[in-house]
Amino acid sequence: MSADPRHHLGRAGERLAAEHMERLGYAIVARNHRTRYGEIDVIAADAEALVFVEVKARRGRGRPWDALDERKRRQVRRMGIAYMSEVDDRPKRPRVRFDAIGVTFDAAGRMTSLEHLEDAF
Repeated sequence: MSADPRHHLGRAGERLAAEHMERLGYAIVARNHRTRYGEIDVIAADAEALVFVEVKARRGRGRPWDALDERKRRQVRRMGIAYMSEVDDRPKRPRVRFDAIGVTFDAAGRMTSLEHLEDAF
C-alpha cells in the first residue's frame, strides 16, 4: 500500500462513492478493476444499466471535476469498452452509463461533500 496521502484520499473517496451507489440501489460489480488502459474506480449495476464510475477526491478547495478533462473521459470510455469485451461473466444490461462522483474532504479528512453526475460523459 502506498504511503502517499493522495492514495489514501483516493481510496477513501472510492469507498464513499461505492457506498453512495449502494444506497441508491446499485450492486457493486467491481472496484479498482484493471484494464490495459488503466483502472476503473467503481463498476455498478442495477436492473437497467451497467455503470462505470470515475471518482475524483479532493481535499479543501477546488472542484473535483477539474481533473476530468476530455483526455480522462476518453480513457474511462476505453476502460469501459475493454471491460465489456474482456469480462465474460459481467452483468448484461440494456444500457451502459459513465458517471462521475466527486468527493471533497476537509483538512482533517472528513467528507464535506459528495456530488454525483449521472451520464457525465
